[in-house]
Amino acid sequence: MSDVATARNAQVTDTAARFRPTRVDFEHFEPRHFLWQVEGAVATVTLNRPERKNPLTLESYSELRDMFRDLTYAQSIKTVVITGAGGNFCSGGDVHDIIGPLVEMQRNGDMAGLLAFTRMTGDLVKAMRACPQLIIAAIDGVCAGAGAILAMASDMRYGTQRSKVAFLFVRVGLAGADMGACNILPRIIGAGRAAELLYTGRSMDGAEAERWGFYNKLCEPDDVLAQAQALAKSLAEGPTFGHAMTKRCIHQEWSMGIDDSIEAEAQAQAICMQTKDYERAYEAFVAKTRPVFEGN
Repeated sequence: MSDVATARNAQVTDTAARFRPTRVDFEHFEPRHFLWQVEGAVATVTLNRPERKNPLTLESYSELRDMFRDLTYAQSIKTVVITGAGGNFCSGGDVHDIIGPLVEMQRNGDMAGLLAFTRMTGDLVKAMRACPQLIIAAIDGVCAGAGAILAMASDMRYGTQRSKVAFLFVRVGLAGADMGACNILPRIIGAGRAAELLYTGRSMDGAEAERWGFYNKLCEPDDVLAQAQALAKSLAEGPTFGHAMTKRCIHQEWSMGIDDSIEAEAQAQAICMQTKDYERAYEAFVAKTRPVFEGN
């Protein structure tokens, strides 16, 4: 690369940095309510309360929300794997730390507090869908309630035969409409199947989850995390700017007609054609080598 090109790239990087908010420092990130590990360009988030099957608390909800929201500005992290410790993914909201306080709000007529909570949990899903990194869920054991939502909000899901996925909200007297489930789940498995799960709250095992398209792949319990991380590493080595564009198009085109979708994708692809990765792929093809993508 010429000195002029190097200087230009440095200037672009410095300019972009000026608009980055000061939030999570992912170079020194030490979350309080889950485990965080980075290997290369792949981050692994592990829900880590195995003695209770990794339930979420008010604090872990908000910390996960802030982390996924700020990943937009983490250029060194290209993909994320989310999993649970101790043979389970996530049992949902903690009965004592979340459901108990919510019932107390109900008894006190605190509608504002209840709405603040449900909006906060929805913001976690919004952050997961908005961050440019692809998210792969590695699911074993219990994956219920809000845990099933975390899996649903991921871009891909690897599961095990013994896993149990359940959208349990109706079992506790609530609607199946929670954190975007009525919008996202039918798009993954179909409206009729989603309706059955959301109305009954029943669980589906790994075989059914794969057959219905909720899981992309079934793995052995001892291997599910490694396979999810291998997929994440492979995707991180790809044209990650293009991956982020695909994720955004999948998300925004849910509410579009076909003509608007075709136009949106024409604009998206024209933007991707301005990236160096597109040029690298062409040069590698001409040279009969494998392209080395850099995400720009």
